[in-house]
Amino acid sequence: MDRHQTALIVGAGAGLSASLARLLRKEGLQVALAARNVDKLRELDAVKLRCDATDRAQVEAAFDALPSVPDLVVYNASYRTRAPVAELNPDEVKKSIEVTAYAGFLVGQAAAKRMLPRGSGAIFFTGASASLKGYANSAPFAMGKFALRGLAQSMARELAPRGIHVAHFVIDGGIGKDAGEAKLDPDEIARNYLQVFRQQRSAWTWELELRPWVERF
Repeated sequence: MDRHQTALIVGAGAGLSASLARLLRKEGLQVALAARNVDKLRELDAVKLRCDATDRAQVEAAFDALPSVPDLVVYNASYRTRAPVAELNPDEVKKSIEVTAYAGFLVGQAAAKRMLPRGSGAIFFTGASASLKGYANSAPFAMGKFALRGLAQSMARELAPRGIHVAHFVIDGGIGKDAGEAKLDPDEIARNYLQVFRQQRSAWTWELELRPWVERF
């Protein structure tokens, strides 16, 4: 493993992002974490960047703050508002789509622009059950996650021939260590991200679906 490889995780928090950051650091990567609130990341050993991913200028500034073009970019941010469709606040729906999908585009575009001249890199997007099926009282989340999956699929087809590995991860279930096998262990999810990152180009995954055994297909 190249000790100088770097990773940027956008939308970082104390769950999956923290597990992924710790694992990547252990594997020798230099890790940067971008979030609106960096105070929640104080326990993590990584470069911390304050960034609202829905703001193009802030996204560009976060990438420019890195010492080099990252080898891996992971987009983990999302926003969820729940209500019957007739009762949804349109402003909340707009925010859900902006954070979950539009910001994913901004981050993906910023990563692609920088990786293309080099001809290598990986861009990963974190999806959910809602990437594949819309649930009652959860239309905004489904709208955002469906859009994010479409973005990832289009980018994978466009960028894979140019050396950039784009992958979408469907996290089908709750994440946490407090419920045993009833939830996905964030450390195990992180190990799967690392395995996909390490794939040889002749056998790249564009989408991986992960779920605990208690979840229905």
